Amino acid sequence: MTDIEKKERFNKLASQRTNDVLERLRVLGNCSNRRAYAYTDEEVDKIFRAIDDQVKIVRAKFKQPKRGFKL
Repeated sequence: MTDIEKKERFNKLASQRTNDVLERLRVLGNCSNRRAYAYTDEEVDKIFRAIDDQVKIVRAKFKQPKRGFKL
């Protein structure tokens, strides 16, 4: 697979997956309706801590140094 093909594949998949995540976050926001749901601030904090933690993990994967051996 050429570098151009890899770039095109990345752009396609990353765009689709990012849009999927954004849509799921939008849907999660529907749970904020207090007429339909009961929740505490602590529960909301727990949700967003979990999301923030996972974002940090995924971001770190993009910043990992290239593997290789050096003296």
